[in-house]
Amino acid sequence: MRLDRIEDLPGLKRVAPRRTTRAFVLAALAAAAWPPLILTLAVWPPENWASGVDTDWRLVLLVVGMAAAPIGLWLMHRSHADTGRPSTRLGVVCRFMVFGGLLAAAVQTLIALIMSLLSLIASQSLVQGLGALETTLLIFGVAGLPLAVLVGVSYALWAGLCAAFIAFAPAPVVKDRMGLMQNGPR
Repeated sequence: MRLDRIEDLPGLKRVAPRRTTRAFVLAALAAAAWPPLILTLAVWPPENWASGVDTDWRLVLLVVGMAAAPIGLWLMHRSHADTGRPSTRLGVVCRFMVFGGLLAAAVQTLIALIMSLLSLIASQSLVQGLGALETTLLIFGVAGLPLAVLVGVSYALWAGLCAAFIAFAPAPVVKDRMGLMQNGPR
């Protein structure tokens, strides 16, 4: 394998979205099935399956992944139809990782605010409420945010790889016969 041009590096060949519904659904399901999540759910089943404050965080993560993967794929297909980007497998993976990290930060911030509000409401007095608010923000906001972003980016890396290899196929090479294309051959 020759590496004379930058386009010859792994992940930098042009790709286009597959137009079949089967590829879209398969990529979304594979993207949501992050192996560490599935394995830990199988080895250590959740103690609390009900929705609420005590719901296992892995179940919450699975629900977010099941919703975010198809939405992310749909937005990526729409973006590719409008702008032609992302045009490489590496671009698909990078977009999933960036937006997965942002989604993880947003969800963790929302959880921190909800838990803080619940702890404030459950307190007996104003001073106890302020103490509960501070403790909850420190645990869920300050300590939980970096961990949530780390898990979100890891999950998004898996989802991006699944999307790049299942939902996208190599694009046909188009020759610049008239010299009018922006990124023509050199």
